This record gives sequence, C-alpha cells and structure tokens, in this order.
Amino acid sequence: MDALNDDNEKFRLVSSNTREEAQRPRSESALSDRTLLNMSDSETEEKRRSGDLEKEGLVEQLPKVVTKEHATKDPYARAKILMWMFVNTLATVTIVFCNKAIFSDKSFSQCQAAFAAFHFFVTAATLYLLSRPAVGMFEPRKIPIMNMLPLAIAMAMNIVGMNVSLQVSTITFYQITRVLLTPIVAIINFFFYKKTIPRMAVYALIPMCFGVGLISYYDQKSAPVPGAPIKAVGALSVLLAFGSVTVSGIYTIWIGTYQRKYEVNGFQLLYNQAPLGGVLLLYVVPWSDKFPALDQTPAVMWGLILLSGFLAALINLSQFFIIGGSGPLESTVVGHLKTCLIVVIGAFSGGKVITDKAAFGILLALISIFSYSAIMMRHTNLASTVKKA
Repeated sequence: MDALNDDNEKFRLVSSNTREEAQRPRSESALSDRTLLNMSDSETEEKRRSGDLEKEGLVEQLPKVVTKEHATKDPYARAKILMWMFVNTLATVTIVFCNKAIFSDKSFSQCQAAFAAFHFFVTAATLYLLSRPAVGMFEPRKIPIMNMLPLAIAMAMNIVGMNVSLQVSTITFYQITRVLLTPIVAIINFFFYKKTIPRMAVYALIPMCFGVGLISYYDQKSAPVPGAPIKAVGALSVLLAFGSVTVSGIYTIWIGTYQRKYEVNGFQLLYNQAPLGGVLLLYVVPWSDKFPALDQTPAVMWGLILLSGFLAALINLSQFFIIGGSGPLESTVVGHLKTCLIVVIGAFSGGKVITDKAAFGILLALISIFSYSAIMMRHTNLASTVKKA
C-alpha cells in the first residue's frame, strides 16, 4: 500500500507539473530552456537537489559542460574528437619533416620569409572560411591594425626564426630545444610580470634545461664509423635555436596579453594577425629571399610546398575541434605525444647516430616536461577547487 500511495503521489506531482507547464507562457518556457543551457555546475547541482529537473528526464540528459555535440546528442562525439587528435598529431609531425625536406634543398634554402608568408596566407584563408556564417566555427572580431602591428611583427619573427633553426639543425635538436619555451616563458613572466609558478614546477624545469644542454653538446659528436654522413650541430645551430625559442617565448606571452586586453580567443586573434603578418613579410622578401629558377624546380618540390600549406590548414582546422571537445589533460598529452614522435623519428632518420649521452639528454628533457605539466595541472585543479569553496 505504501508503494501504491507513493506511485499515486508521483502521478499527482507529474500531473500538476504538466498543468503548470501548459499554463506557463511560451516565452517563459523558452527562457527556462536557455537558462538551463547556461547554468553553472553549482546551479545545476542545486536544481538537482530541489527536484526541478526531474521532469522529462532532464537530470540524466544534462551534461556538466554543454557542447555542440551534447546539444545534437551525437553518439559519435568522442570518436570524432579522437579522430581530430589523430589528424592533428599526424599533420604536425608530417609538416616538420616536410618543411625540413624543403629547406634542405639549396633552391629554397633562402626563401624563409616567402615560405612563412605563404603559410600565413593559408592560415588566414582557412580562418576566413571557418568564420563564415555557413560554417560558424567562431565569430570574427576586428582589432585595429596599428594595435595588432607589434604582435604581427613578433609572429613573423617567430615563424621565420623557427624555419631558419629547422634548416640549420637536425630535427631532433630542433624539436627538443622547443621544450625550452616553457622555462623561458616562466622566466619572462617572473622578471617582467611578477608571475610565479609552484616551487615543484621550478624543480621540474631544472633537469629539462640540463637535458637540452646535453643534447646541444653531445649531438655534435662524429659517427664512430669513419666517413659516415653525419651532419653535426654547430654553434650557429645552437645560437639560432635558443634565439628562436626566446622570440617564441615573448610571442607566447604577448598572445595572452592581447587575448585579455581585447577579450578574444586564440582563433579570433589569429584571424587578425595572420594576414597582417603575411603582408609584412612580403615587404621583407625582396631584401632577404633569393628565389630559384622556377622552370628548373622539380615537380616533387612543388608538391612538398603544397603539402606543407595543406598540412598547415589541417592543423588549424583540427585544433578547433580539439579545443572545443577535449579537456586540458587530453590537449597536453597530445602536445607531448607530438614532441616525442618528432624526436624519436628524427633520431632514427637521416643516417644520424645518437650517442648514449645525447639519448639520455632527450629522455631527461621529455620526462621533465611531462612532470612539469602534471604539477601545473594539479596546481590549477587545486586552485580551482579552493576558489569554488
């Protein structure tokens, strides 16, 4: 009898809710639906306790984060995110080796500015298409050109510096020195912006710098087999690599500053700076680049250039889906996976010999960057928990 009375009581409550819903104005109902989608986690939990979401099974259907996939109830949303992560990883690894092949050709070794401008215009065209109402990936925002000029110059210097460093260095050395971007950003933030990181994170960065130092020195050793075609990493490569990473660190910090100042996301900011950076580089090309005889350029080289542009567009496109559909942990793991793949493939390609000490330096640097990321994510989660409390 108690169970029957409970069922009758539930029936009366549902009937009452149904009548109230029918009597509610349409605009109020629509407002409720919109509020539901914008509800924070704490508000949602409060609603769960009060039982207001029990009707029509909304308690089970409402996700903690409402995304486009949740709204459309796409059962393959997770599979699509994993697919785009795979595409992004494959494109990023491939473009490094593709660009290395282009810069290793004497005909294009002095076309750094033109090649960077080509990538900028490909990126600008990709972002323009993704911002169109028919696609609707993001809403473009205009920022005054003069305000964007310093960031566009830094972007151009960053990309050209990376290309030059890749040209004169081995792929392994180039990629492993890129992990120094993390401590350089931390140092610049500390001295110029008075921003600090946890002490354990600082300790994790020390072996990373030591590992890169080992690679910088021992990667120059000759092969044990006389006459083996080993390309040594010289002082110029080291200087360009560290200079490139320093410029990248400044550029990275400026990106965050501009995003906060103009209240835009990364893609809205890139939408403004990519075409401007490409135009600026066109003014540099006549003074810095030396073009090859176009009629003597093999078709394979033109194919590599087109492939590089396509991969750049694919990286930008896949990044949209990764940022929108994955958490910070997944994005961090994907970034480290790309670094590991490039380092490992570069170490065993091109007839190169990796000494034991250089291999130890690579392993030390990779372990350190993983440890640093884990510490920073734990610190961020703890700070977020304390703030909510």
